[in-house]
Amino acid sequence: MIKLKRINGAEILVNVDLIEIVEHHGDTIIHLTNGNKIVVSDSLESLQKAIIEYKKAIYEKN
Repeated sequence: MIKLKRINGAEILVNVDLIEIVEHHGDTIIHLTNGNKIVVSDSLESLQKAIIEYKKAIYEKN
């Protein structure tokens, strides 16, 4: 899971395996495979970096 910030400043953890689509229109909107959407203040670039670092950490352990 990666830590992100909602637009109201609340920190949340998101399961990266549920992320289907990410779009940016001022705020970043994460569409999950279960149909839910999460709006966060994190940029696309920081979200992408967090996902890559999380996946690296998972694969390095195995």
